[in-house]
Parts: sequence; C-alpha cells; structure tokens
Amino acid sequence: MTHEVAIVGAGAAGAGAAYALRETDAAVTVFEKSRGVCGRAATRRKNGCVYDHGANYVKSDDERVASLISETLSDGLVEIDEPIWTFDAEGEISEGRNGDEHKWTYEGGITGLAKRLFDRTDAAIEHETRVEQVERTGRSDESNGSDRSHRWRPIDTDGNELGEYDAALLTPPAPQTAALVGWTDLGEEVGDELVGEIGNVGYRTQLTAVLHYPFAIDPPYYALVNTDHEHDIAWVSREECKAGHVPDGECLLIAQMAPDWSVERYDEPANDVADAAADLVGELFDDDRFASPDWTDVQRWRFALPESGADADVLARAEGEGVFFAGDWVVGEGRVHEALRNGLETGERIANRLQ
Repeated sequence: MTHEVAIVGAGAAGAGAAYALRETDAAVTVFEKSRGVCGRAATRRKNGCVYDHGANYVKSDDERVASLISETLSDGLVEIDEPIWTFDAEGEISEGRNGDEHKWTYEGGITGLAKRLFDRTDAAIEHETRVEQVERTGRSDESNGSDRSHRWRPIDTDGNELGEYDAALLTPPAPQTAALVGWTDLGEEVGDELVGEIGNVGYRTQLTAVLHYPFAIDPPYYALVNTDHEHDIAWVSREECKAGHVPDGECLLIAQMAPDWSVERYDEPANDVADAAADLVGELFDDDRFASPDWTDVQRWRFALPESGADADVLARAEGEGVFFAGDWVVGEGRVHEALRNGLETGERIANRLQ
C-alpha cells in the first residue's frame, strides 16, 4: 500500500525528510511558497555573480550530515579555505580561530544542497504554493481495508484543497507553523499546547545587504563576525572566496546587519538600506571605497534565526496523529546542518510510523 506524505516547505529540513523517505513506499509531495528550494539557505545571481545571501555555508559539525555532503552530494562542492576573524563594538578586527570544521557551499550556490537531495528522490515539488491551513479529513479509506481516519488535507491561500495525506510535515518558521497548527484539529488540549509551545519560539529579524565592487581585495580572512553583539554589522563575508561565485578582479560582500539595526530599518527602501550598510562597512574596513558599491541587493529576513528551540516532548504529541515538525527552530539553532539533520531524523520517524 502506498502512503502519501505532505511536506510544507522545501528548505533544508524538508529536503532532508524527503531524502530519508526515498526508499520507502511513501509518495511525497512538497509544497513550497517560493520559486526555489532550500529556504533561508538562499542563492541569487546578478551581473555574473553567484551569492549566498542567507545562510553563507554549511558546517561539518554533524558527522552524519558531513558524510552525506562530502560523499553523496559532493558534485560541485566548494570548500571555503580562508578563516573567520572577529571584530568588536569599536570595529577592532582580531584574528579569529579557524576551527577544524569544513565550510561548504556549491559552485552554483548553497541552494544546490536541497536541489541535490530532492534530485535523489521521487518527491513532487509544488512551487509558489503557500499552505494556509492543514485540516483533518475525518474519513477512512475502505477500498483496501485500511483505516485512514487520521488523514490531512493542506489548503492554500486561495482555498484550494491540495490532496489528502497520511502524514503532514510542517517546516516553516515557528510563527507560521503555529498558525498552521491552529487549523489541524488535534484536539483542544494537544492543539493549544502545541500552538503555545511553537509560538513561544522567538526570532531575530535581519537585513542582508549585498555590496559589489569593481576591484579585488586580499585580506587574510573570508569573513568577520561581531562577537560582542554591540556593532550594527553582525557579519560580513567575501563571496569571492567561493570558487565560481565572483569573477576575478571583483569583490562581493554579504553584510548581515544586527537585529536592532534591522528592525529599525526593516521597512526602509532597499537603496537606503544598502547605502547605510555600505557606510558602516567602509567604517569597519577603514576604507572609503566600500561606501560606494557599484551595485547592491537587499534581502529582508523577518524570521532569520531562532532564539530558542521547542520542547521535543510537546512536539511529539502530534506524531501519533500523523503531524510532524522539523527545522532549525525545532533544535533551536539557526544552522543549515542542524536543520538538515533534524529533517533526516524526522523523515525516518515518519517512515517508521507509516510502516
């Protein structure tokens, strides 16, 4: 008997779950609100450049994820060799520690991680489909003698029903997942507890400014990170350190701004955000050239990084009904490898339940 599984969200967690289900009898359908995959591990292309404007790379901190990437998903893999240095509230730059972990992306950008995972599955991906509700169908399938009273029906923002599924995996950011849970009819006690637990996961809002320059630089680091969290810039990195991303003789900086700065300017025009970010980068580098990029891009991340995780025991209460959760907010750390690992493990739990 074939089981149907719906995955809401084609980020690293959703891709990991689909990959974990690839050798089961499950027919997997993924509903993704955007035109691409990999969520906040996002890539854009502009003026001959490829740049990761959300998550910058994947760390090798998790052994299972590291083996999967370096062995199975290694085609086009790019390793960043340069170290990460630090700076403080005064803009004082210091040599950092270049740990033993690898820093990976792909020649075509970090979205290649999810693309490679999905390519190894038979999952159907429905792009530009925003799921607004997930409701219980409340019926059994008697054609093959199976009891499917706990089936789930996603519904999009236009009210279209998107099929019926034996299990539903919800991977959007916690506030959006909490809204979906409100429609699931999991029972007042379980549903209210889940909504409260998931809704309590806080997020940092972040603006990303992409700044391009028609000249090359050669500092001894790939990126700078603000360690005291007192600077208006949280992180600035060099995309030219990634093979295949930036033409020779050019510089492309990814400036991820501090949460307070980002919240204050979140609704400002993109050009104003980029100009203000470039001024700060010029001050940090003590070089006026960086205040005048020749082209820019801006990305607004309302839910950039989770500040905490959800209680696994509370989330598990829904699994008996066929509703699962995965993502970096489940583990409480905004890291691609954590989201992927959590997706793999959740996919395996879905497989066990269906069996």
